[in-house]
Amino acid sequence: MASELKVNTLTGVSTAGSIAVTGEGNSTTTNLQQGLAKMWVNYTGISTTAARDSFNVSSLTDIATGQTTININNDMNNDDYSGYYYTNASTGTGYGNFGNAYTGGFGTFATGSVGNNAYSSTNIDSYQNMCGIFGDLA
Repeated sequence: MASELKVNTLTGVSTAGSIAVTGEGNSTTTNLQQGLAKMWVNYTGISTTAARDSFNVSSLTDIATGQTTININNDMNNDDYSGYYYTNASTGTGYGNFGNAYTGGFGTFATGSVGNNAYSSTNIDSYQNMCGIFGDLA
């Protein structure tokens, strides 16, 4: 029989922000807080750098061709977080422009921002950029 639980807030017993979820077969637990993305953004760097959609991002700063700083709304606890960055390093939007034969990556790490760099044979303003961060919030 299925159940439905409606709540506005979940609070851990031993640590307020830490909730464990028991996995299949009751053999493993996952800390829910640690497993969630703390920031993500999908943005374009063509003409005007702009977010299509985002979470915990206050703004994007166009530094130079192919270089963007993502400003994090609620800061990270330190600059030792992990994440992902994808760029198509192309101005194109067609299927062939998403072959991921390009390089790009993180440029800088700070508690309140992360820098990205889109690179093909030179820095390039890209149509498709995606970035996410995992770690502890301040």
